[in-house]
Amino acid sequence: MESVDLSTISLRPFKISDVDDFFLWAGDDEVTRNLRWKTCGSKEEALAFIRDVCIPHPWRRSVCLDDCSIGFVSVYPWSGDERHKADIGYAIGSSYWGQGIATKVLQIAVPQVFKDFPNLLRLQAFVDVDNKPSQRVLEKVGFTREGVLRKYTYFKGVLKDFVVYSFLSTEKILSGD
Repeated sequence: MESVDLSTISLRPFKISDVDDFFLWAGDDEVTRNLRWKTCGSKEEALAFIRDVCIPHPWRRSVCLDDCSIGFVSVYPWSGDERHKADIGYAIGSSYWGQGIATKVLQIAVPQVFKDFPNLLRLQAFVDVDNKPSQRVLEKVGFTREGVLRKYTYFKGVLKDFVVYSFLSTEKILSGD
């Protein structure tokens, strides 16, 4: 595969018409092994997921390469006394790994999230200790590794350790180089 021109990467809300592109990566076990959701087994499942989960979500964006969906980034705002923070998660189709796309996505998404949620002070990411590539992405963008949460949560039936990262609204995005 040719290297991707990162200037062609964009974020936008999901559309029903994304179903074919969405299924290419959401139907890939390599992509979903680090996600809480299961691999989409059919285009019908992918369509239902876009319609019922992606479109109504408060901040889930399609990662697009020339307007074709190749992944997602989501922000889950907390509420009440915890309304100052939100969790962020992302995934990119496996055929696009290793090209700087996830780093570019976070460089676009993080400042936009702080604009869209003006009371937000902290974005946090929880990453499986074994998912080193995702940890590198967060560090390249400027997230701070806060520590390892031992035996933190069951993930697809297995009790796992997770690394917690944070990015504060007062911090600056790094270029990622």
